Amino acid sequence: MRESDLYLPLKQYLEFQNYEVKGEVCDCDVVAIKDNEPPVVVELKLTLNLDVLLQGVDRLNLSSLIYIGIPQDCKSFKKRRKLALKLLKMLGFGLILINPKSNKVEVLLDPSEYKPRKVKQKKEKLLGEFQSRVGDPNLGGMSSKKGVLTSYRQKALKIALYLEKNDSVKASLISKELDEPKARDIMYKNFYGWFEVVSRGVYKLTAKGKDEISLWLSKSV
Repeated sequence: MRESDLYLPLKQYLEFQNYEVKGEVCDCDVVAIKDNEPPVVVELKLTLNLDVLLQGVDRLNLSSLIYIGIPQDCKSFKKRRKLALKLLKMLGFGLILINPKSNKVEVLLDPSEYKPRKVKQKKEKLLGEFQSRVGDPNLGGMSSKKGVLTSYRQKALKIALYLEKNDSVKASLISKELDEPKARDIMYKNFYGWFEVVSRGVYKLTAKGKDEISLWLSKSV
């Protein structure tokens, strides 16, 4: 398939809506004009990539109605559909899906001013993690597969180190000694498999906990 294969189905679609359509006008793949409306500019690409986004940005000085036209079965779009649509909204671009075989054209997104929805809960989570994390133990850009020392893990590590030295201890005493109100909750949920219940309210360190402490000590503060 060639990019030019997308042109005729799109031209037919726009002309049906009373646009006058011409291809390759001042470096724009498609330009459509109707009455006194701003010109519609469409950049055609076989894949949704940085090149076509940069072309779209460059066309913003020509019109506010910029569309990206891609094949209906575009793999790069399908793979990250949700994020791709979000990015296009942020840029103020529209998106058109074109099927040259069936001549089907679908306007999936129209250009509009992007107004991000503020998610208070996510913002509070971000600030909470930032403020509660001790020091700066992680390298920015580090793969999450290698493990991130979060504030929660820091608290669990502090408890594990205490239990390593004191064996079986009551949760209430650990909370008091470490000044950690959530100590019992952390040990009870045992997210990392580091803690074991000895008796009611009493916990000790598991073999896994002993083995993994050393892996995180180099990052601790």
